[in-house]
Amino acid sequence: MPTLTSKLEAVNSMLGHIGESPVNSISNTNALPVSAATAISALDEVSRAVQSVGWQFNTEIGVTLSPAGDGTITLSDDILEIDHVSPSVDIVQRGLSLFDRSNNTTVFTSDLTVDQTRLLEWESLPEQARRYITLRASRVFQGRIVGSRELEALIARDEYKAYGALMDYDSGSSDRTIFDNYDVASRIGINRNYDLY
Repeated sequence: MPTLTSKLEAVNSMLGHIGESPVNSISNTNALPVSAATAISALDEVSRAVQSVGWQFNTEIGVTLSPAGDGTITLSDDILEIDHVSPSVDIVQRGLSLFDRSNNTTVFTSDLTVDQTRLLEWESLPEQARRYITLRASRVFQGRIVGSRELEALIARDEYKAYGALMDYDSGSSDRTIFDNYDVASRIGINRNYDLY
């Protein structure tokens, strides 16, 4: 039975790309060789960058946020992006707080419904994301440690395939179609007024 790639396996894969020996554990980063600690750092950095894009697996739709007693809305530290559902309110994320650009304030008088992108822990990622993040982090890691263009090209080839698999997974799980967007639907003739012809 196949299992998901663990973070330890991802780090060892990265070490293998530069010819380093695998490690048995990554729980105590202080006891690790510098190369393994650098690999963990690169893996976390790339995971954050990849997840910041906002995928089906780490985007939460229609979340209600309520102001605290002082009217402010503070986000948890794993929120990467906020998108307000209603176009009548113009909010942005500033650090861990929400800011109302229309009224130039951090004070809100009512609940907000938002779509939010969350930074997931490694264990919560789907396998396609784990594979892509591992390969992209391997390319970044080897560039910092070894700097081989040939090795970068070899890793990049696998990285592009993994990115394609992640895109397939994301589009397959989201069930999006071109008809979900009014602009596209109107351009291809849906809702066309045939009385004009």
